[in-house]
Amino acid sequence: MRKLRQMLIWALLSLLTTWMVSCSTGNVTGTKQSASGKVEIEFWTMALKPRFTDYFQNLIATFESENSGIKISWTDVPWDGMENKILTAVSAKTPPDVVNLNPDFASQLAGRNAWLDLDTKVSSEVRSSYLPNIWNVSTLNGKSFGIPWYLTTRLTIYNTDLLKQAGITNPPSSYTELAQVAQQIKDKTGKYAFFMTFVPQDSGDVLESLVQMGTSLVDSSGKAAFNSPQGKAAFQYWVDLYKKGLLPKEVLTKGHRQGINLYQGGETALLTSGPEFLKEIAKNAPNVSRVSAIAPQITGSTGKKSVAVMNVVIPRDTKQPDAAVKFALFLTNDQNQLAFAKSANVLPSTVKALGDGYFKNIPANASVYDQSRAISAAQMQQAEVLTPTLKNFNVLQKVIYENLQAAMLGEKTVDQAIGDAEKEWNNS
Repeated sequence: MRKLRQMLIWALLSLLTTWMVSCSTGNVTGTKQSASGKVEIEFWTMALKPRFTDYFQNLIATFESENSGIKISWTDVPWDGMENKILTAVSAKTPPDVVNLNPDFASQLAGRNAWLDLDTKVSSEVRSSYLPNIWNVSTLNGKSFGIPWYLTTRLTIYNTDLLKQAGITNPPSSYTELAQVAQQIKDKTGKYAFFMTFVPQDSGDVLESLVQMGTSLVDSSGKAAFNSPQGKAAFQYWVDLYKKGLLPKEVLTKGHRQGINLYQGGETALLTSGPEFLKEIAKNAPNVSRVSAIAPQITGSTGKKSVAVMNVVIPRDTKQPDAAVKFALFLTNDQNQLAFAKSANVLPSTVKALGDGYFKNIPANASVYDQSRAISAAQMQQAEVLTPTLKNFNVLQKVIYENLQAAMLGEKTVDQAIGDAEKEWNNS
C-alpha cells in the first residue's frame, strides 16, 4: 500500500508538472460565487474536525460578518488523505482557495509553481508580525509560498517511577546523556528508555537529531553535506544504540504512534513528543499519567531545538486571490492564533501572540499540561525548523533513513551507508 501511495503521488506530481509547463504563469481571472451572490472561498484544513468545529464555525462567522461580500466554505480532510486530494485538485485546476498544509509537502509543489507568490500580496509590515525564522520556512528560491499558522515543539515526557527504579534523578537533556540513561534503564529494569522511528514516511525526527548533533544536511547548492565527521558520528550514534539492544526492534518498521503506545503501556521511560499528547496519555493510561513529568527537548552539541510548522497556502489558480489572502491573514492574525493556541495547546507563529502572558504566567502548582505550554514557549528562543525547505525533501529523508537502517542491521558499514546516501541524493 505504501508503494502504491508513493507511485500515485509521483504520478500526480508528474501530471501537475506537465500541466504547469503548458500553462501561462498568470492567475485565472473571474470569481466563484455562492448562491447568495457572494464570493465563495473554499478552505481546507487537516484533521481538525470535530474537535475544533466550534472554533472554526465562530471564526468563520466573525470573518463573514466583517466581510459581507465573502462566504467561507470549510472542508476538513483526514490527515492521510490530504496529499492525494490536494494534488488531484490542483492538477485538475479545481483547487480550494486556502489550504492548511505543512512546509515540507507544500514546498514540493512550490517548486512546481503551484502556489500564489505571497510577496506580491502581503506587505513587509504584515510579514514582520510573524516570527521571522518561521515565516522563512515557507519560502523557496526567495519567494514566499505560505503563511505560518500554528507551531508545535517537542518536549521530553518521562515516567518518574521508571527513572527512579533505574536510579536516575533527572531526565537526559542531551543525546550523550540519553545513551547513558538508555543503558542504565535497560540494565536496571529490562525496559527501553525511548522509541525513535526510522520509518522515512512517518517522521523527520532522526534527520533533526543529525542537525542537532552538528550535521549539515545539504550545502548552499542543495548537494549532500552530511558525509562529514559530524554526520558519521551521528550515524554511528544510532547504529550503536540499535546494535546494543537499546532501541526496540520495531523502530525500523513502526511509526511515531508506536512510541506513544509503548510509553502509555509503561514499556518506555521517555517520550519525545508534543504536549498535545499529554491529554491522550491521561485518558488512555491514567496510572502512567500520574507519574509523568515534563522536561525540555533533548538536543545535541548545537543546543538547537526543533519546531514543527503548520501553514496555509493559496493555490496559484484561485479565482479570488485577494479574498483568499484576506481570509488567510485573518485566520493567522494575533487574536485568532492566540485563541487557537489556547484551544489546541499549540504555539502561535506571531510575535505578539507568542508574547502573551498565557505562555509565561504559570502558577507553581500548575498541572503538567499547563506547565507544558510555558516550557514549549520558552524553547522558541532556541527553536527553528531544522530540516531544509526542498522541493524533493522526501527523497533526502528516504535515502538517509534507508542507508542508516542498513548500517543498523549490519548490512553496511557506517562509511558505506553515508557514502551511498550521498551518492543517491546527489544523483536524484
